[in-house]
Amino acid sequence: MSDVAASRTAAAPRTDPVMTHRMILFVIFGLMAGMFLSALDQTIVGTAIRTIGDDLHGLSQQAWVTTAYLITSTISTPIYGKLSDIFGRRPLFIFAIVVFIIGSILASFSTSMLELAAFRAVQGLGAGGLMSMPLAIMGDILAPRERAKYQGYFLAVFGISSLLGPLIGGLFAGADEILGIAGWRWVFLINVPIGLVALGIVLRFLHIPKHPRHSVRIDWFGAAFVIMALVPLLLVAEQGRTWGWGSPISILCYVIGVVGIIAFLITEVVMKDDALIPLKLFRSPTFSMATVIGVFVGFGMFGAMLTIPLYLQLVLGSTPTESGLQMLPMILGLMIASIGSGQIIARTGRYRMFPILGTALMTVAFWWLTHLQYDGSYWFMAGAMLLLGLGLGQLMQTLTIASQNSVGLRDMGVATSASTFFRQIGGTLGTAVLLSLMFAVMPANIQTSFADEATLTSALDAALDPAVANDSSNAAIMSQIYTPIVGKLTDATTAQIQAGLTKATDAATQAVADQVAAGTVPPEAQEAVTAQAVTQAQKEATAKIQEKIPVARVADDGTVTLDFSNSGERAAFVASVVPALQDTFAGGKSDAANNESAIDDTSFLLGADPRLSKPMLVAFNASAVTVYWVAMWVVLVAFVLSLFFRTPPLRAKSALQEAADDRAQLEAQRAANEMGALIEPGTSRTEELAVVGAGGVPQTRREAREAREAAERADGGSDSA
Repeated sequence: MSDVAASRTAAAPRTDPVMTHRMILFVIFGLMAGMFLSALDQTIVGTAIRTIGDDLHGLSQQAWVTTAYLITSTISTPIYGKLSDIFGRRPLFIFAIVVFIIGSILASFSTSMLELAAFRAVQGLGAGGLMSMPLAIMGDILAPRERAKYQGYFLAVFGISSLLGPLIGGLFAGADEILGIAGWRWVFLINVPIGLVALGIVLRFLHIPKHPRHSVRIDWFGAAFVIMALVPLLLVAEQGRTWGWGSPISILCYVIGVVGIIAFLITEVVMKDDALIPLKLFRSPTFSMATVIGVFVGFGMFGAMLTIPLYLQLVLGSTPTESGLQMLPMILGLMIASIGSGQIIARTGRYRMFPILGTALMTVAFWWLTHLQYDGSYWFMAGAMLLLGLGLGQLMQTLTIASQNSVGLRDMGVATSASTFFRQIGGTLGTAVLLSLMFAVMPANIQTSFADEATLTSALDAALDPAVANDSSNAAIMSQIYTPIVGKLTDATTAQIQAGLTKATDAATQAVADQVAAGTVPPEAQEAVTAQAVTQAQKEATAKIQEKIPVARVADDGTVTLDFSNSGERAAFVASVVPALQDTFAGGKSDAANNESAIDDTSFLLGADPRLSKPMLVAFNASAVTVYWVAMWVVLVAFVLSLFFRTPPLRAKSALQEAADDRAQLEAQRAANEMGALIEPGTSRTEELAVVGAGGVPQTRREAREAREAAERADGGSDSA
């Protein structure tokens, strides 16, 4: 009998947790190191991108830099997830850190924006693992409801990186050189020592239980077709305004992208469970809806996070460091919402309300941003950023948890990476489309801004003022924008005056010649009379010209100059030429205001007279507002979809614990089958295999026994009562 008891004890399922709290903390320590590397890079680059763009003369190509990074990180994300399901999370996470460090070193040697984009693409190959692997590992070791208890550690990483990133990025961007290297290049070089430290921490602390490999097939064709589908469509989203949306090369990109999508779907069907993104995941309504909402949220999120720092620096005149710190309301809202929603999820296991509230707050935030004015206060924008953070904080982790809760351990990595993958697709599209839209509408908005009478009058008056035009702080903006405008204007005015003087001189000369022909003036006196008549005609013409053009000055020898030193005369002249200039700008005929270099390098705005910079700032404000309108409508669609989001309660066990319990149960079943003595007295062989419970529902032997024991306990409680 003792042998039977011993056998039962040996075969009983394990109930101890797979990992202790101490072990979990060590794992989280390793994950935090890798995530800190990626999070810090995003905040540093976002703060310094304007300085980088100005130095490399390609700010309008910023989308290439960001999109290249997002393309490779997006494409590599599901590959990391699939490979980690096969070979384990730890080696893939280490590989991601190494690749990210190599990409950072390469990026520091960039000599153009396109070259920087290529090296950022290498960084993105590592970033795909840095952001998705920690989420998959957390899904392995923690139950969905327990993850909120450890969420604060990761929020601390993002909070610290959000504080340090802008400060470090601003310091580097604002320095001409550090140790003989251009300051902004340290934005990427700083990743090297941090990455090496993170690598050491991961090697030391990141140890997680392994689970058996279940497949060795890798969906390389799926990965190739993902690239074939995404890259052409993202290229046309970025370059469509330059190529033309209906140009042959754009149409070719559309065709290749569609063919890539079809080929990818066919490949995933053929690969079944070994697919890069198994289509069976979409049988879960929860996973499907979380994925779709994630795409729209990513679209709006990345669009906002990339345009807001630019707005703060260009329109509000903040330094890179200041703009980074001014983003703190968004970070504050993000942390408050994440912690609050995490605690509620941990206590209740329910989360349906958070996607609804999150998308609603994001929609309101973008609507708020559509009311921005170029001369508005920072605090108006801070309110919108706080709302945006509160919305994002309720969405980022919630959507990932929902996706993980819909699958088992076998598909945990691929489900996590698929969720991240589609959210990054939305972010990549948002970056390409919204930044492309911003710089596409910028030239037209500049023309519109200059066509405004009050704006043009003020700017032109300042540009013609010698004190302003000769100020060294205005030299760049004068050369970039106003010198071509002023030059054409003064040349045309001088030519007009010269033509008037010439006409008066010719008229006087002709009049004397007519008098000589009529005999009223002797031929021998013609030259003297002509000189006298010309001098008198020039005096009369000069008087009329100066009455009409007060700034005109005519020397005795007939040389024409313009003097704008007198404010009253200058104002009168400006008022006389503004209507014609308005027509030029309104018709889009001004090359100066439509200068592409004015978009590629905005450093000329730094320190410039506000009257000179106003047309550009108004144009950028209008372009940003256009972006925020588009983002608002996209997020509004996500809000409508979230109303139909059905979410089952979260599981109370981690994926590793469930796997351990399943293995223990299988071992117990196998032992029971091998030892007939374990069959309870009075139970037939048929009853051992299956019984019919209440209501005619088939049950296993174990389920039936547990049901009988529960009923006996209930009866005992009733009798004692």
